[in-house]
Amino acid sequence: MRFFLKILTLFFFLGASLIAQAQEEEAIPFEEIDTILNKVILKKEMSGGGIIHSMGWGILFRKGYNVTAFKKNIWELEFVGIRSPKQVRVNFYGAYYSNANSYVYGKLNKVYTLRAGLGQQHMVARKPYWGGVEIRLAYYGGLSLGIGKPVYLYIINQNNYSTLSTERYDPERHFIDNIFGRAPFLEGIQNTQFYPGVYAKAGVCFDFGEYNTSIKSLEAGIIADGFAIPVPIMAFTPEDYYFLSLYINLTFGKRYNKF
Repeated sequence: MRFFLKILTLFFFLGASLIAQAQEEEAIPFEEIDTILNKVILKKEMSGGGIIHSMGWGILFRKGYNVTAFKKNIWELEFVGIRSPKQVRVNFYGAYYSNANSYVYGKLNKVYTLRAGLGQQHMVARKPYWGGVEIRLAYYGGLSLGIGKPVYLYIINQNNYSTLSTERYDPERHFIDNIFGRAPFLEGIQNTQFYPGVYAKAGVCFDFGEYNTSIKSLEAGIIADGFAIPVPIMAFTPEDYYFLSLYINLTFGKRYNKF
């Protein structure tokens, strides 16, 4: 009888131990057990972040799908600004009037680019089992839409110096001595023009996320935008059919297999 009771006691403690361990494992988030060591392949991913390039900055959004363990397809959407390297910001009347806003002298349009395209990333170095950095070669291409919003300025009335008028910048009539400052951004937005084009991009991606479910990546490379119609940014300079720049983007997101 005592032997039987000892057996029951032993099974009771073993069962309690297993239940406690199972509850403890259930309490651990999946992100903490899905380490690089487990080598779990998650087919889908979604990420977003910021991009800085040699002509401006912007934001991006990406969705991806693993074709194999070494190759993934990426769909991306980017919105970035484009600056001219000749831009110089001035504020001639700022020393005399606190409400005189600075402006870029000679700038015809504020130019932005909306890019939508597809690409691929190819793994060239996998993360070690303890973590580290995964390296991939990346290339993308697709459609690019240039957006040119005309620059409007506050102009000093030559007949009455105490009044200002809001006018679209005209390099033949507007000069530093009669430009009081920049007008609100939305002024003249109805005159925005669009410039259809294409883009191509190539770079190297460094993924340093600690878990497979977490995306933390830095990508650097070169990007080219080409347009069917030249895009005017600055006065007295040739209009540009294409823009070439270096870029760095930082993205954060998640990988998953659901839906």
